[in-house]
Amino acid sequence: MHGELGPDHVLVDDRGRPVLIDIEGLMYFDVEWEHAFLRIRFADHYPPLRRDGMDEQRLRFYALAMRLSLVAGPLRLLDGDFPDRDFMLGIVEHNLQESLAFLDRR
Repeated sequence: MHGELGPDHVLVDDRGRPVLIDIEGLMYFDVEWEHAFLRIRFADHYPPLRRDGMDEQRLRFYALAMRLSLVAGPLRLLDGDFPDRDFMLGIVEHNLQESLAFLDRR
């Protein structure tokens, strides 16, 4: 279950119409939550998606919560027999470093 509905959940059918995909578990969140996710997901490609007037403190708080989740979730997977452990450890390490960097940016 994902919860989010970002641009990578939209495909175009053979007649040029947008089609939503992978929407199980979709939930409504406030705009800062959605944009914190978009910033993480699209990184350098985020600027065209940017929206003015958002609360920067909420964006930072939500980004930290998401980063911590991206540490905890993969660690839970690694408790089992996840096949690509190095890949998952890379996700953990990257998001752990981003979480710790949050403390330096206060």
